[in-house]
Amino acid sequence: MVTVIIPTLNEQETIAAVVQSAFSCNKVTEVLVIDDKSVDDTVRLAKAAGAKVFASSRLGKGASMREGILLAKNDILVFIDGDIHPYPENMMEQLITPIINDECDFVKSSFTRNAGRVTELVAKPLLSIFFPELTRFDQPLSGMIAGKKTLLKDLIIPNDYGVDVSILIDLYSKGARIKQVNIGHLENRSRPLNQIGKMSKDVSAAILKKAIDYKRSLNLDDLTDFGRITEQLSFSVKKSIQHLQKMLLLDMDDTILQGRFIHKAAEHFGFDKELLQLRREFENDNIALTKSVAQLLKGKSYDELIDVVETIPLASNIKEVIKELKKKGYIIGIISDSYTLITEHVKLKIGADFSLANELQMNNGICNGEMHLPSFFFRNEKSICNHNFCKTNAMLSVAEKYEVDLKNIVAVGDSRNDLCMIIKSGLGVSFCTKDDVLKEFADININSASFEPLLEMA
Repeated sequence: MVTVIIPTLNEQETIAAVVQSAFSCNKVTEVLVIDDKSVDDTVRLAKAAGAKVFASSRLGKGASMREGILLAKNDILVFIDGDIHPYPENMMEQLITPIINDECDFVKSSFTRNAGRVTELVAKPLLSIFFPELTRFDQPLSGMIAGKKTLLKDLIIPNDYGVDVSILIDLYSKGARIKQVNIGHLENRSRPLNQIGKMSKDVSAAILKKAIDYKRSLNLDDLTDFGRITEQLSFSVKKSIQHLQKMLLLDMDDTILQGRFIHKAAEHFGFDKELLQLRREFENDNIALTKSVAQLLKGKSYDELIDVVETIPLASNIKEVIKELKKKGYIIGIISDSYTLITEHVKLKIGADFSLANELQMNNGICNGEMHLPSFFFRNEKSICNHNFCKTNAMLSVAEKYEVDLKNIVAVGDSRNDLCMIIKSGLGVSFCTKDDVLKEFADININSASFEPLLEMA
């Protein structure tokens, strides 16, 4: 009778419990998990809990919702988030009963948790201007909803943070019977402060687009009000993060440096072919590759290695950007697959606070071909990804040391080795990457070799 649709992205910690919660309602005969290319254990755990799992054709909640609607076998559909646990008892029944009893066509949830900044400072004020009839909904951005498939299948659903308010406006404007249901208390994860700006832009853009689509009045006074709203949001967000510890984590090769140290060293010392052979031989074993590459540097002196890194230019205005971010309270760090003698040199050049990398062993200033893999890269009881050796573990280490919440960390990188760190941080930024997967998972993509866009996110 009822299909529950759960869009997911890297939600291994909660997905099994969420699927089980959906099945706890005896009217739910189908649970669909539409996965956005998760790189953790989400898919396996969802299947084990009894869900049917499908890969979304495009990254984004809206795409997953559209595909879930098309795949659903039942006439009543419920959408819930995959990262909330526990859900209130009897939530499913509360969402679907008004539809089963033909009291309405669509149910929008509300709950006792206080509405967020974007709801109060953007969504509600804009709705009051253009769709005052919808101000009766306490949480217009709520993602826990239920509706008839016949009603939902023809909607054009956006693929960003504006998805939920767009659905509400469309269904109301098409004459659907809508009921708000309070599902009780909800403990959900707050949006990272660095993402609130993007969310506010998406939500405001969605409401303004619908105002135009449905020919709601747009005049100079309205636009002036909108300007005040966005200014108020910006001020509120900046004020709320001033007292928090914030951190910027940067990859080094092809990020801070416009090139890779080991490639430049191979070119300088003439071991290009050997390096290529090692990459082929240890394509799926990063630890063995890292140790083998260190042997290529055997006999090279400290000053020779520093001379090599000095030939690699820095990304545009990196020093100036770091200086400004420090004024705003950011701790700046480098996490790299390279070597500490290189990252420490770069740290001093750009004014960063710390660097984490592999330790190249030196005897009297000469590399002996050995290296030490620091423990902070290895999987431990606090790890949040499945890799045995990962930059994310180093990120957790420094977050704990400096008492910075992960949601207040901006992580910047260019390669697949940076993927987990970018996903798990509060704001993930791809920098001049050629990796399409990294681009999809990053919150922000910087496509020119300049760090100046970071100042707009801070």
